[in-house]
Amino acid sequence: MRFTSEQHLEDGVLEREFTLGEIPGTLWTTPGSAPAPLLLMPHNNGLPKADPRLVARGRHAAARGYAVASIDAAGCGERPRSAAAEQARAELRQAMRAGEPVDEIFESFIGPLVENAAPEWRTTLDALLELPEVGGPVGYAGGWTALGIRLAVTEPRIVAAGFFAGGYVPRGQREEARQVTVPLLFLLQWDDEGNPRQRALDLFDAFGSKEKTLHANLGGHLGTPAFEAEDAGRFYDRHLK
Repeated sequence: MRFTSEQHLEDGVLEREFTLGEIPGTLWTTPGSAPAPLLLMPHNNGLPKADPRLVARGRHAAARGYAVASIDAAGCGERPRSAAAEQARAELRQAMRAGEPVDEIFESFIGPLVENAAPEWRTTLDALLELPEVGGPVGYAGGWTALGIRLAVTEPRIVAAGFFAGGYVPRGQREEARQVTVPLLFLLQWDDEGNPRQRALDLFDAFGSKEKTLHANLGGHLGTPAFEAEDAGRFYDRHLK
């Protein structure tokens, strides 16, 4: 892992950009504190790790005493996008706008993304835990539910997970959901235009965790109330501190 820049922000958080092979990432920490619990904050849908909503979430959690890491998955942010992936994204958006079935498009597109992203996150986790300012335990705090399911099942260092939405999750991860046993916080926007409500509810029901909590709020995909950040913070405090 090589740090390429650092910036001291006004809220006392240190923001550092890093590269790990071909993987670009960002790490937010609060300098001067003891080794901090680690939150992994993945994203997808082509979003960059510099997306303002992601940055705000990272800074908020870091100010609360966590080390928070985000990386650009293949085809996101600074990483090259393939013509095939861009075509699949366009077809998926078009089908969703038209109200047409999207399952097969989604399976052929998102399934491989999960398979490729999971090893990159495990490599990143190995490197992060070698830093003196980063300790354990580890939590998953990402909007990419499908990847979170895969990591929660295959990565024993993750002890709690927060997922968002989850209406469209590949069949493989829907089956794996029954193997998820870590404490779970599941956020759902009741009127999310991009995530069918019943599918999200069915996914929540499928999780094998003995402790799982569903927070549902009115509004569309981008309408999550600000107070959910505080509720999520208390959830991670219970399980990571």
